[in-house]
Amino acid sequence: MARMIPSHFPTSAPPGEQALHKALAECDGTDGWIVLHSLGIAEHVKKPEGEADFIVIVPEHGILVIEVKSHLTFDYRDGVWKLGNDAPTARGPFMQASDAMHSLRKYLLKKKVNLSSIPVLSAAWFTAVRARTMLPESPEWHGWQVLDSEDLKNDVAAAIVRTIKAGTAHLDKTTYVAYSGVGPDKATAQRVAFLLRPQFEVGVVAGDLRHARQDQLIHFVEEQYEALDSMADNHAVLFTGPAGSGKTLLAMEAARRELAQGSQGRLLCFNRLLGRRLMADMPEDPNLRVGTLHRQLLAVAGVKPPADPPSEFWTEELPERAMESIVAMGDDAAVDFLVIDEVQDVLSEPYLDVLDLMVKGGLRSGRVLLFGDFERQVIYDDGAGRELLGMRMPRLPSCRLTMNCRNLPRIGHSVNIFSGLEPGYRKFRRGDDGMNPGWLKYEAGTDQTPLLLEAIRRLREDHYKLDEIVVLSPLAEGSVAASTTDQWLRQILRPATGQVRRKGEVQYATIQAFKGLEAPAVVVTDLDRKLVPSFESVMYVGLTRATDRLYGVIEADTLRAGMEGEL
Repeated sequence: MARMIPSHFPTSAPPGEQALHKALAECDGTDGWIVLHSLGIAEHVKKPEGEADFIVIVPEHGILVIEVKSHLTFDYRDGVWKLGNDAPTARGPFMQASDAMHSLRKYLLKKKVNLSSIPVLSAAWFTAVRARTMLPESPEWHGWQVLDSEDLKNDVAAAIVRTIKAGTAHLDKTTYVAYSGVGPDKATAQRVAFLLRPQFEVGVVAGDLRHARQDQLIHFVEEQYEALDSMADNHAVLFTGPAGSGKTLLAMEAARRELAQGSQGRLLCFNRLLGRRLMADMPEDPNLRVGTLHRQLLAVAGVKPPADPPSEFWTEELPERAMESIVAMGDDAAVDFLVIDEVQDVLSEPYLDVLDLMVKGGLRSGRVLLFGDFERQVIYDDGAGRELLGMRMPRLPSCRLTMNCRNLPRIGHSVNIFSGLEPGYRKFRRGDDGMNPGWLKYEAGTDQTPLLLEAIRRLREDHYKLDEIVVLSPLAEGSVAASTTDQWLRQILRPATGQVRRKGEVQYATIQAFKGLEAPAVVVTDLDRKLVPSFESVMYVGLTRATDRLYGVIEADTLRAGMEGEL
């Protein structure tokens, strides 16, 4: 994937620039590419100062300076450009791109960069219109300098390579230097990027990334707006999507919208830590009961769990006693709506029986909004829950979410590899920051403490605070975080509570308990496929908890098998 510098894009930028940045950050076939955007040019050849929208440095090909135009309409008459509602100008997009290109080329030569075999070219990208077919031929620009909406939609990497190759062929004809598409090697590409934007070696600090992430997560993407429309159009909907696709955010918004209409209801989930998060994030309202299914069944039944209850208490006895209480209460026990997050974990006959009584009209006819992940996150049953749900709620409309709104792209691609996810993550809301997940391998049976210390040390050097780090393990007992004897780790490690993390503390939990939650930085330990049932599913859940940084402390043979797709 291309390295985007900086890694996030301002929401105030023109839509065409945002779309091109997103496409470049997500497209395949760009390994080793470096993309600079919004680069100020202090020493401009025509003006006191200027700006280049994008500079794409492609090893073994060349450098392309791109001027982006987002306008829906444009007009060119008598040497004057009229782009959308902008004022008419004689300096059209091709001249702007060319001036920026010559300014940067002059600067690089001044810095002693040998450009004799590096094509430096310019182009204009009309992101909203089919400019390649609409623009007539002109002596003022070359046809290869035009990129358009179809290029943006289909394959931006191929379009850029096409442009550089055509531009290089033009240079071969018109100069004494035979470029022959040599382009910069990787070391020269890095040097060019460093000279044009020296601070890129430092990168965007962790605090800026976190701020950008938080700003993004409070806004819905287009497919989430479509999901909200589905809620309005149907009395019941099943929303499905892989981890990180925004299901919990939508579940909370669904409950808020129902409350705004004067309805009474329940927002519930299966996982205890997720239940606490929902209770903390949702406003207190007498018309809404929030928490885990078990917590709400205990309240309905009016009972307390026995000391050290067997699993049958939760899966059979408690649902039965809750049903008896609901029947005794009559019609007043049912609420106007049910919103269930992580629904894949509550799909059993006893749970569905009691949920059927909890909502007016029952599951078949009531206002029921379900959010679930049926990819690899069903780790509490045999995966037959979807079929059972179909029997209870026939003709249930479904809406699939596909955008990964949580993880940086390189984390998502690691999830694809290690969990065998098909078709896998393809679309990411957030741009790439160039940082791969870190894998620290150990031999089976050896102490993982030094590797956990190393992962936390690296994260601290990357400016992550201790309270932004969570350590997860597939093991309920004997995990490295729970059993370490290292004095410093014992001082900072605390079991996760689902509440706001305290400064100076690193929380730890099982992967299963942390379902539905996230953290800026995650270290997953005890990754040994021989010791963990349903290993691919557990890996899927664990790795997808990290929004920005991921480290895996993994047994050597398991790492090899994961890299080769043999888990």
